[in-house]
Amino acid sequence: MKVSVIQMVSVADTDKNLAHASTLLRQAKEQGATLVILPEMFAHFGEKDAAVFARLWCYPNGPIRSWLSAISNELDLWIVAGTIPVLDGDHQEKPTATSFLYNNEGDEFARYDKIHLFDVDIEDQQQAYRESNFYQAGSRSCVTETPVGSLGLSVCYDLRFPELYRNLSKRGSQIIAIPSAFTYQTGKSHWLPLLQARAIENQCYILAANQGGIHSDKRRTWGHSCVIDPWGKVLGLLEEGEGVISCEIDLDEVSGIRKSIPCLNHRQEWL
Repeated sequence: MKVSVIQMVSVADTDKNLAHASTLLRQAKEQGATLVILPEMFAHFGEKDAAVFARLWCYPNGPIRSWLSAISNELDLWIVAGTIPVLDGDHQEKPTATSFLYNNEGDEFARYDKIHLFDVDIEDQQQAYRESNFYQAGSRSCVTETPVGSLGLSVCYDLRFPELYRNLSKRGSQIIAIPSAFTYQTGKSHWLPLLQARAIENQCYILAANQGGIHSDKRRTWGHSCVIDPWGKVLGLLEEGEGVISCEIDLDEVSGIRKSIPCLNHRQEWL
């Protein structure tokens, strides 16, 4: 079975982003993909207007979710829709950074709300990131069945918290999606080592779709979107710019590695 990860350089122009995403999704379909991962903030790049964007674009049957439903159905694709800000009611002040999984019939098949929010200080042009000022954190992990295997969902900064990925593997994940907007500064040091560690320690495929370029005078993302196998081998990688990486995955490899090195069965609990 074939999966694809999409790398974008999203901007503040949502119509432009959706046009680019549509082109890239069609390329993934042409390459034979069954499941495709879009990057974090694929439709609109920015945090400060997340609640406004959620109200205007991301409500049920609104422009973004209707577009996702239509294109997944049209292309007969399962799509992990990166993240979009979602408000679930008038009482909710801050949106969640939500990753929907759409099935090939256009249904919202599963949902994951980003648990770990990016509140850090980095030596780059922006210097300070306070995602919790604009978003509220999720509280539940998500594993669901797809035509390519059991899929766990996560987002960007989650990557630094191995206990989430252990939870996903304990719940049966054979594949884990990581739509991201990893900063250039942190990505060049930590992106690939963290991805390979999550693949190796959980003996699963990692599908990492990152933003990959210059978005403004204060924001640059690392790119290097990739597919990694359960042995930690990088099967395909795109360093910068927009594009599609499509790779064959083999669930027999997951079960074979888990059988030969049964570390997931050797886990111990201790105080």
